[in-house]
Amino acid sequence: MRRSILAAAISVHACLAMTGVAQASRADQIIERIENANRWRDHVMIVAHRGGWKENGEVRWAENSKAGVRHAIALGVEMVELDVRTSKDGHYVVMHDTWLDRTTTCRGEVAARTLVELKSCHLVVEGSRDVTDEVVPTMEEMLALARGSVVVNIDNKVGPQHIPAILALARGMGMERSVIVKENIWSMERLAAIKDEVDAAGPGFRFMPIIADDAVEDARFIETVAGNFSANMIEMVAWRGDRRRLEADAGPLFRARVRAAAIRGNWHIWVNTYPIVNKPSGFLARGRGDELAVQASVPDEVYGYWAEHGATVIQTDEPKAAIEWLEQNGYRVPYDLTN
Repeated sequence: MRRSILAAAISVHACLAMTGVAQASRADQIIERIENANRWRDHVMIVAHRGGWKENGEVRWAENSKAGVRHAIALGVEMVELDVRTSKDGHYVVMHDTWLDRTTTCRGEVAARTLVELKSCHLVVEGSRDVTDEVVPTMEEMLALARGSVVVNIDNKVGPQHIPAILALARGMGMERSVIVKENIWSMERLAAIKDEVDAAGPGFRFMPIIADDAVEDARFIETVAGNFSANMIEMVAWRGDRRRLEADAGPLFRARVRAAAIRGNWHIWVNTYPIVNKPSGFLARGRGDELAVQASVPDEVYGYWAEHGATVIQTDEPKAAIEWLEQNGYRVPYDLTN
């Protein structure tokens, strides 16, 4: 009897596989790669910064917009990064700045407006000031847009105390495994404070520590942080500082001991190549950022450099350029998109 049941189960599984019914969604495949870093160290994942808003050095879409996210998904990114704030009446909305002035048709603070009021604020394309049809989106709307296609990295702009509520929202949508929340950690005291909030959020979601090399250099501390949160990845900030020339040294967070800790812990090393306004190029990446890759046309000194120094996740304002170069040079493993 057991053999006939087993044979039937195998037959059904084979039929499902042939018809594509059993095929995991792309988001599920991305999650599998996130959870198994050591199995996928020959693949570099790409995160679209602020939802995907730039291309070839120019702002093309409103940041944190649905149009930008759709384009990033079409390009093949693994994650979109979204900035989250709260409205006056406690709703989570996607907005980078404290103020509405730069990115919308409205003026004043985000937190001073109700959700209804924010829904009258149209997103604009920075630089051209072109007004879009989109209004300030809620976190729920953006998660729904990403469902099944990409993972969402939440840049929490309202403080660690909001981690439980943010994750409760994602859990209510059945998307807790597709959301990553991150916070900076630089000391044991900070670790303990963040851990209290993460523990309060409950199990079943991903928390990502951020480590910056102006505060942390000790690989043992990084390993302690990773272990406390069962982290799948750690965001590493490799400050450029006052350096005026391109250096070969990737800094303390990309040395052999940290890479060894990542392998022992089975977690990804994440680097940021996007620029910061009014700061030198590559300010978060030892001078090796998107501007060097795209405007100066030396992507091997950016995307190739960081891949060779252990990074398996790159957050960028240039996802198209990054994916194209990484694919052409053997740093990307295709997904099964037959379904």
